[in-house]
Amino acid sequence: MIRSQRWKGAAFTVPFQLGFLFLYLVPIGYAVYQSLFLQKQSGLGLGGSTTEFVGLENYQQGLTDSAFMTSILRVVVFACVQIPFMLLVSLVLALFLDAVTSKVAGRFRILLLVPYMIPGVVAAIVWINLYSPAVGPLTPLGELFGFDWNFFAPSMVWPAIGNLLTWHGIGYNMVIIYAALQGVPRELFEAARLDGASEMRIALSIKIPFVRGALVLTALLSIIQMLQIFNEPALFRNVTPETVSDSFTPIMIIYNQAFNAANYHYAAALSVLLALILGVASFLFYRLTTREAD
Repeated sequence: MIRSQRWKGAAFTVPFQLGFLFLYLVPIGYAVYQSLFLQKQSGLGLGGSTTEFVGLENYQQGLTDSAFMTSILRVVVFACVQIPFMLLVSLVLALFLDAVTSKVAGRFRILLLVPYMIPGVVAAIVWINLYSPAVGPLTPLGELFGFDWNFFAPSMVWPAIGNLLTWHGIGYNMVIIYAALQGVPRELFEAARLDGASEMRIALSIKIPFVRGALVLTALLSIIQMLQIFNEPALFRNVTPETVSDSFTPIMIIYNQAFNAANYHYAAALSVLLALILGVASFLFYRLTTREAD
């Protein structure tokens, strides 16, 4: 009977297992397989093309591709600034919601989640129009206060994208942190107040240490998302191609190799390399954060 119940319980996971197999494992395996080949032209490019097995040659080319490596470094540096700032704002908002009544928290929670409900492409288009010096209100507003800013300039494009990503992701991260705060025993707060602790001390000494796991989770998800950033830079490139090049981010390079240069095998190799870099970065971040927690 126990064995029968186990099989019945396992049967509920079959749809997930099939989806994971055909939507994740099979595409990954096919990408790895395609990355081992290379399409070569004969007759100075005027003859036919042949697909030859080259082993790890595409991976070697990707590791020595300065544009690809520079794009990864560019995104990593940006992530080191944007992710901590976004999580800090999300943490402050979550602490604010935890300090007010549940009725007020419910209203503000829905309001802060509205940006996350908007599709990323739509949000990017909205902010690009807000940044536009021709139709957007931000440029005249800056001139009113003596600021001569151009959000599409090389020095401002990353802050402009960072503002968009922060605005779009604050609500999602805030909800995760706020849910973790709801699990903190309320008796600790009462005991701390009886000992004379201020609300700031309670937040720093009790609340934030208790939500460390939620902060690690949101940071990990943000890192994975950041290294795969594509929509926002691609839409900015349509407006300012002289600032945002086609090799601005790793995914943009992979997209151009696959669909513009028709170099599918090299694009597959770059995709596998990016997945490995994401895996290593996520593992190291998780190990470092959990080790400090221990």
